[in-house]
Amino acid sequence: MLTVRCASRYGLRVKLRSSLWCIVTTAGCYAGPGDANELEGSSGVGSTSAGVSAAATQDVPDATATSSDEPTTGPDPTAASQASGSEAGATDMSAGPGADSTGEPVDAETTSDAGSTSEPMTSDPVTSDPSGDPPPSETELLCARWTGDRADLSEGTWDGAVNGCQKGALGGAGRANTLRLINLYRWIAGLPEVAEDGGRSDKAQACALMMDANGQLSHTPPNDWKCYSADGADAAGKSNIAGSPGVLGVDLYMVDYGNDTTMGHRRWLLSNSLGPVGIGSTAEMSCLYVIGGGGDAGAPWSAWPPPGLVPYAAIHVPTVPWSDVDQAGWTVQSDSINVKNASVTVTEGGVNKPVKVNALGDLFGSQYAVRFVPQGWAVEVGKTYDVALSVGDIAYSVTVVDCG
Repeated sequence: MLTVRCASRYGLRVKLRSSLWCIVTTAGCYAGPGDANELEGSSGVGSTSAGVSAAATQDVPDATATSSDEPTTGPDPTAASQASGSEAGATDMSAGPGADSTGEPVDAETTSDAGSTSEPMTSDPVTSDPSGDPPPSETELLCARWTGDRADLSEGTWDGAVNGCQKGALGGAGRANTLRLINLYRWIAGLPEVAEDGGRSDKAQACALMMDANGQLSHTPPNDWKCYSADGADAAGKSNIAGSPGVLGVDLYMVDYGNDTTMGHRRWLLSNSLGPVGIGSTAEMSCLYVIGGGGDAGAPWSAWPPPGLVPYAAIHVPTVPWSDVDQAGWTVQSDSINVKNASVTVTEGGVNKPVKVNALGDLFGSQYAVRFVPQGWAVEVGKTYDVALSVGDIAYSVTVVDCG
């Protein structure tokens, strides 16, 4: 047994155990900031598209469909797209943002009008309670955070209007709830929280207005678009974009169905380099400004589902009933370990669980990433799934719990 001690995501200090994100050697103890700067070398920001919604029928979209260079028509409540250096075939989602279109890092902006609304617990070890009650279990702490942070999923009120191209602003509740969900997912993955940047949110709001006014999603909107603005176009090329309001957009990005060759939305939300974000939303469309925040989490690798305890509802997300993470695929991403061509094995109770593995495109929120999709099985509450990659000594365990 190693005696290295790391802080768990629950605010406790414990010896390395397989049920925590800080596990024996291969899961990695995230020691703090490293040198994960904004990625360079993208081939540029290309247009992306959103496909026909599956929400109306609750059918799973056709995973074999491919994206078009032209933006699709009509808002799609399940659609999301991202700035990209290359196209990815999908019905609901396209490729994710790479580096800045010049291939150079983007300086982080320093102004912020809203901080995180969901700080992780950082208290000292709980050893006793004055009431005599036993301390909460790790599952109880996880579920309290999960249910508490998702208690309010309201989208807030947008005070702008398409008529007259009034950009307006998204009410504080909508922005706070969007940010809280981003930080909830990052906390479960063992990553530091991020804040909101007012300047980026202002540009993201201009982006959301353009998408809504034209009933389309595009990262390279032409200047003859209705309600076109330079700020909106800038944000369009540096954002996750959803054909839904912003709070639901976060869940859509984390499932990331149809992004078989990039999983870029999810990778950006779990990126080492994610820093202050911009949040813009109308009642129909939203833009989440993710590029250039200057984050430096320094995690050697990240996974979704991640090591340790994971709510079943984080894998089978109730707000996205037409798909789930088991269908969209599990992922491991890294800025330093080339995982994209790794072989992957998953076992449960010593029994092999077959997966289909494919490499993911570079520079979509991380330098490298690999995707693996369960074949003929899905996660069950109370089961532990052991994952091992053939590179980087990466091995970890995912234990699925029911948070109600």
